[in-house]
Amino acid sequence: MFEDLFNLFSRDIGVDLGTANTLVHVGGKGIVISEPSVVAKDLKTGQILAIGAEAKRMVGRTPANIVAIRPLRDGVISDFEITEQMLRYFIKKVHDRFALFPHPRVVIGIPSGVTEVEKRAVQDAAYSAGARWARLVEEPMAAAIGAGLPVGEPSGSLIVDIGGGTTEVAVISLGGIVVSRSIRIAGDEMDQDIVAYARREFNLHMGERTAEDIKIAIGSGYPLDEEISTYFRGRDLLTGLPRAIEVTSAQIREAIEPSVQQIVDIVKDTLEETPPELLADIMDQGIYLAGGGGLLRGLDRRISEATQMLVHIADDPLTCVARGTGKMLEDLPRYERSFSSDTYAIAAAR
Repeated sequence: MFEDLFNLFSRDIGVDLGTANTLVHVGGKGIVISEPSVVAKDLKTGQILAIGAEAKRMVGRTPANIVAIRPLRDGVISDFEITEQMLRYFIKKVHDRFALFPHPRVVIGIPSGVTEVEKRAVQDAAYSAGARWARLVEEPMAAAIGAGLPVGEPSGSLIVDIGGGTTEVAVISLGGIVVSRSIRIAGDEMDQDIVAYARREFNLHMGERTAEDIKIAIGSGYPLDEEISTYFRGRDLLTGLPRAIEVTSAQIREAIEPSVQQIVDIVKDTLEETPPELLADIMDQGIYLAGGGGLLRGLDRRISEATQMLVHIADDPLTCVARGTGKMLEDLPRYERSFSSDTYAIAAAR
């Protein structure tokens, strides 16, 4: 009876707990929060000053006693306490708007390469943040569900989820992951490639946020029909003065090539491990790209050329994982086999 009342007056929440951004899906409402996974903290008092978009605006612009913390690095919780406070903030923000009881059921997307200790840390953070029930799902599975792939069918689907901290590649059949590979090379590593390129080629020091803006503006993984340009803006390491240099998309492509090549290689490695029957299904259906990295210009053509397969970009790839967690909450019995192993017992024991 009490469970029915909770379900009536609270809203189930699906969370894409990403290295770069956290997205929150609310049952019946869709995605209601999409904010950077950043927390601003005062080192003197220990007080949390801002979370999400407001905190990201402070990156690189704070006095010495205020730091902007990214509590997830490479898809893994690096600061449990800050992650817990960030989750609590987002859960409270959702329930202040949409529900009477702030104790929802929560499904959280996690990278497929995390350890059991890291899985437990994520669940503990969710419970500490107010969840009454928490389950975990590996991000490529959630992304495949969000992309509308037939994950429950006896046929193979291949999803490539390129986030901020990790790239996840998985072959899925009958509601489970058959083959998966994960590397901690993704959007953040590309940003660092651009920072290193600016320093190496132009003696220019720039921040990762500026590098990210440049990647979004002109980054590509395959030669463009018409190359485009923008400006590097930073501090000249020789004079110490501000400086701006025009750069082309071809130069940025050269800068991020090491990371792009590793992503292509992990897709090929996954295909090499895939059983022949499922490989035939993937050849018919094609490869699907999800995550913010899937939006990199020409990456689909680059992977298609390397694998000799069709490559599709999922609809709204940035939100695939969050939408997938929402679909799982809407039909829990259907997706029971798709949850991460060993998380049900932890949830049930609470």
